[in-house]
Amino acid sequence: MSDASPQERQAPLDREEYVEQAYFFRVYRERLEAKSAAQSILSSIHEELLSTTKLPMAVQFLSGEILLNGRLADGMARLPHYFSPFQTFVMRMAEEDRSKFELKTALHVLEREAEYRTESPTPAGLFVYQFECLSRNRLGYDRGLEAMAADSMYDQTWREWALKIRRLLGAADFADLIFSRSEYYLNEQRRKRKNPGFQAKFPILFGAKEGRIAFANRGKDALYMFAALQRHLNYPQVPFSKPATGPERDIPMLQAKIEQLEKRIQLIESELKGSLDLSQFYTKPLSDEPME
Repeated sequence: MSDASPQERQAPLDREEYVEQAYFFRVYRERLEAKSAAQSILSSIHEELLSTTKLPMAVQFLSGEILLNGRLADGMARLPHYFSPFQTFVMRMAEEDRSKFELKTALHVLEREAEYRTESPTPAGLFVYQFECLSRNRLGYDRGLEAMAADSMYDQTWREWALKIRRLLGAADFADLIFSRSEYYLNEQRRKRKNPGFQAKFPILFGAKEGRIAFANRGKDALYMFAALQRHLNYPQVPFSKPATGPERDIPMLQAKIEQLEKRIQLIESELKGSLDLSQFYTKPLSDEPME
């Protein structure tokens, strides 16, 4: 479920709020990478933010919440008039136990989204960016699309479509879903029907350029379409968690191999000394007690 009800839905913020949000998410990420403590960052960064915005007060509130609960998302959820449901959702997914979605990636996602909102954002551009965030980072479409639908950028038509495609994903190609709601589709229908006045029975959400790119990428990996939209329409690129490489991945693997070799050597030494106890490898009989 999304963290904000329709009555609590965030109203559109001023541009300067998004400028400061982008700065906050970037600096917070960079200082975490520099091994600074989250509480220490939050307790001081509000002084750097523009005092004419609401963000310094929001950050001070988050500082208290992370001290109390240890999670930034809990505090963001309690400020639905300032942080969007999608922002809260992204942070919550990063802070879940055993999550493979890194906090640094989540902050980068929110930073880039805030930067996009400072320019000339469109509902189509924001929707594609947020959807690609879900796809690339495997955050789940059900709760993710619900959080997206509650964003103030989208009108009722967009919200209904976002919730509708939750049932269609998997059965329909995402490129087809965009193409069928685009001006390019409408123009193609008018051409095929030889009827310039033809109107679709459903609202058109995407422009002709988005529809053309989607049409060219039907049946392909959706990531190709996202990349084409970024190249041709300057849609924002989506940060995503990358598999660990180098020492971060190799050292744990080497440690596990060394432990296996040590155990094998111990078994061989025990066998040579005639002190190998095979009872430790016996399977215990199943209990008649019911499992909890």
